[in-house]
Amino acid sequence: MNAFRLCLIVAILLFFQSCGSAQKEENTKMRAEVIAIHDEVMPKLGKIKSQAKLAAERAGDLATGKQVDSLHVQSLKDLAVELDAAYEAMFVWMRQYETEDGELTPEEVKIYLDEQLILVTEVNHKMKSALSKADSLLQDH
Repeated sequence: MNAFRLCLIVAILLFFQSCGSAQKEENTKMRAEVIAIHDEVMPKLGKIKSQAKLAAERAGDLATGKQVDSLHVQSLKDLAVELDAAYEAMFVWMRQYETEDGELTPEEVKIYLDEQLILVTEVNHKMKSALSKADSLLQDH
């Protein structure tokens, strides 16, 4: 009977270890996905900053002109704010992102990475959306 109990305990331990190992592998893949989403737009930070500056400059130039198109000036100002917000959102996300699992269980890491996937996707979308608006608004004038 003791041998049976020992075999049962070993089998249970092996089962839980294999489950934890599978979760760790899934977490590794998920962490790579989070970083890939980040890496897609990270190189665009310089463009975002320069477009924000350009939008603010153009708004200032148009506001001092003889024929002021106040709607266009406001659109440029709003664009500059949106670009700056997208730029800052990336840095806010990067400052809070934990690259190490620390003392978290694999299940806790999965929950954390699920949250980070949502957050970094939002940052990615903000940056792409702001750049798209900049391409449209700054190219037309």
